[in-house]
Amino acid sequence: MAIEVICGWRDLTPDQKGAAVAIGAFDGVHRGHQAVIAAARDAARALDAPLAVVSFDPHPRRWFQPDAAPFRLMTPDQMARALEPLGVDRLYLLPFDADMAAMSDEDFAREVLAGPPPQVARSAIGQDTPQVARSAIGQKDGLGVRHAAVGFDFTFGKGRTGSPEALRRYGADLGFTVSTVERLDDPNGLKLSSSAVREALQAGDMDRAAAILGRPFAIAGEVVHGDKRGRTIGIPTANIPLADYMRPAYGIYATRSRLPDGRIIDGVANLGIRPMFETEQPMLEVWLFDFDGDLYGQTLETDLIARLRGEMKFDGLDALKAQINADAVAARAVLAG
Repeated sequence: MAIEVICGWRDLTPDQKGAAVAIGAFDGVHRGHQAVIAAARDAARALDAPLAVVSFDPHPRRWFQPDAAPFRLMTPDQMARALEPLGVDRLYLLPFDADMAAMSDEDFAREVLAGPPPQVARSAIGQDTPQVARSAIGQKDGLGVRHAAVGFDFTFGKGRTGSPEALRRYGADLGFTVSTVERLDDPNGLKLSSSAVREALQAGDMDRAAAILGRPFAIAGEVVHGDKRGRTIGIPTANIPLADYMRPAYGIYATRSRLPDGRIIDGVANLGIRPMFETEQPMLEVWLFDFDGDLYGQTLETDLIARLRGEMKFDGLDALKAQINADAVAARAVLAG
């Protein structure tokens, strides 16, 4: 059964409430995030409750730093797909807007996480309650969570004043329990954090990024029309804008791409601005091996398996074609290994 994505915390039906939740930005859903989700999963099983993740869209950093360089590690759709194999039933994507940014930590706990449970709201209905008011009672805002799992460094509320300890106090008053997951250390010394993933990507170290994430880093996006120069040399590419993804080290990558029909196809890609035919914005341009089809307007998700080299300028199209073919041989060897 596919994960249910709920975009908000207002006007939920009773069957959309009452979950054990993991709360955080969860950009990347890396192994540290997965430990927090596992704690929520344990609580969900003990309570016989649905398992849910509470995250935000846009990322709070984008709200507070609208001019910041692109930094996202995944789209909301990718997040939902990454959560499915972890047993998550629901993803609450809360809009991070002016109202959310202005909430105190207590208001967030009381209004967003808790909210009056349906049975309490129903008990407030009296014989003299107008019919309009009766229909409104029981449709209150709030997720009605039964348990909240958070990381050791979790903060929330205006000015980031809330802490796991504060959330535990609020939960005791509002009727939900709280668990805190301590820092998870990798035996090989890797820091399991979104910032560590970004550092690995900036260095072009795809093995390190994958070790932190628990899977290869992937870019998903709609295939758009390019200048079609690749077709003139027998190397057609699928061109994908990078949008708000953080920019990994520019260069040539061995790739695996998932097509909308589920097929997975090996390839080689240029990520960057192509110094020889410079583009205004960086792009991911993927040559899918042994593939012939029209992907324009479709969403392609491409794993960056290994960085083969940096971007280069060439003397002409013949030199460029020869290098691309050499890159393809190198990519096939990496992917076969």
